[in-house]
Formats: sequence, structure tokens, C-alpha cells
Amino acid sequence: MRAVHSTLCTALALFVAGPALAQDASLQARMGAEEFRAAGLQKLDAGELARLDAWFARQLERETTAAVAAADRPEPSTRAPRVDEAPVDSTLAGTFTGFAKGREYTLANGQVWRQTDAAVLPGVTLEAAPVQIRPARLGGWWLKVADYNTRARVERVR
Repeated sequence: MRAVHSTLCTALALFVAGPALAQDASLQARMGAEEFRAAGLQKLDAGELARLDAWFARQLERETTAAVAAADRPEPSTRAPRVDEAPVDSTLAGTFTGFAKGREYTLANGQVWRQTDAAVLPGVTLEAAPVQIRPARLGGWWLKVADYNTRARVERVR
């Protein structure tokens, strides 16, 4: 978010200042005499300085155009795209004996989900346990069984 804010501020500054800078295209005038000397640019002859001024003007135009175009584009999503973001409410087919990484869970609706994290829920045995599968904020899915607070990260197998 800060990068977007910074880009927008830069674009706005260049958009507003661009015409003013074009009126005074001299690099020395833009930098100020002290900074111009500190950069060693006073060593350039008139032709070299003119070429540098022209290059800088092209760069400024290119960056201004890119910044304005970037401000017009929507901010990219930070989430991984999903084909189906609908939450799933179902029951497990068979017996639930706790969470374990790599374990597959078959739902009554025919979907099969595999656990991808190391979450555990020891000592639990349930028949036809109700489950909720919800999208995670940064991509992926969470599986919650019955009224237990422990969730496991899962991916859909089929």
C-alpha cells in the first residue's frame, strides 16, 4: 500500500511539476548550482551538457507517463485467484480421527480435500462430523470440524 501511495505522490508531483520543469529545461537550474557542482557536472562542455539535458527530459517524460498510467490501473489483488470461492458446508463421509498433514477428507457431497499444514486435533473421533471450509485471506482454504476451534489448511483434490 505504501508503494502505491508513494507512486501516486510521485506521479502527481511529476504531473504538476512537469510543465514547469519543461519551461526551464536546464539540468543545472533543476539541480541548483551547489548540487550541480557536487555531482561534478560543471566539467561537461556545452554539447555534453545539452545531451544530458535532453536525456533527462526524455526520462522525465517517460516516468511521468508511466506514473500516470500506473495511477489509472486498478491495484493488483494480493490474494491468489480462486476458481470457486464459495464456502462449503457439509459433513465428513465416515469417521474423523483428528487432523494430520497429508490426510485426505472426503465430504458427503463428494468433494475430497487434503490437509497441507501441520495442524493437529488429537483424541477426537467423530462420525459424519459437520465441516466448514472457508477461503483463507491470502489464498487457500481452511477446514473446521464440528465445534472445535482448531482449523487446518486444506487444498481441494477433487
